[in-house]
Amino acid sequence: MTDTGGKKGGRVRKSSGRGQRDLTVKVKTARGRRNSSTRWLQRQLNDPYVARAKAEGYRGRAAYKIMELDDKFRFLVNGARVVDLGCAPGGWAQVAVPRINALGEKSGKKVGTFLGIDLQEVEPLAGATFHQLDFMEDDADLVVKELLGGKADVVMSDMAASSSGHKQTDHLRIIALCEAAAYFAFDVLDEGGTFLAKVLAGGAEGELQKLLKLKFEKVVNVKPPSSRSDSSEKFVVAMGFKG
Repeated sequence: MTDTGGKKGGRVRKSSGRGQRDLTVKVKTARGRRNSSTRWLQRQLNDPYVARAKAEGYRGRAAYKIMELDDKFRFLVNGARVVDLGCAPGGWAQVAVPRINALGEKSGKKVGTFLGIDLQEVEPLAGATFHQLDFMEDDADLVVKELLGGKADVVMSDMAASSSGHKQTDHLRIIALCEAAAYFAFDVLDEGGTFLAKVLAGGAEGELQKLLKLKFEKVVNVKPPSSRSDSSEKFVVAMGFKG
């Protein structure tokens, strides 16, 4: 990366090592840009997962989170019926579609179904169905089961509430969103199903954990390698829905 504007601001530090370069891009805070925005931009420019997602054609770095979680817990199996809440921009769908055989490309294997739900329109993807819907609406569970043609095997969510800049408030918001997703999952999951959702560590998630342990055989918390080390983000994976 070079600074083509002729002004000081973009700077790259290079160091050799097994044919790779260690790049650190520093972004000058422009007039009118908040420091937090500058920090976010600098973090994006230096994030290897952002670069990898772009190179490999994924719609976002979050694709690697679901890869790593499924590699560990194996819930995206051939023939699975999957609901992705807050599915935009569709990176999780890109990973799930081939794993559940939604396109029927694996001969002799069950064909899965992927249904993405979001408030906004999502760019189409072969093997996935995207539906604009607020999952908190009264009859949303009935709509989803009709679209799926039955109950789901997996309900997953990478949703996060809009940031307020206040850590405790943001924590409470995302826990409330995760609880809403959990209750939705109770309505649409088939017995033995899996619920997966992003949470933020911060002390208020205890009640959610208790609720999930009542409804599922096994509940674990994990921070996938692709989750940023400076983030309090983690994922709760609840398996074996009791119905």
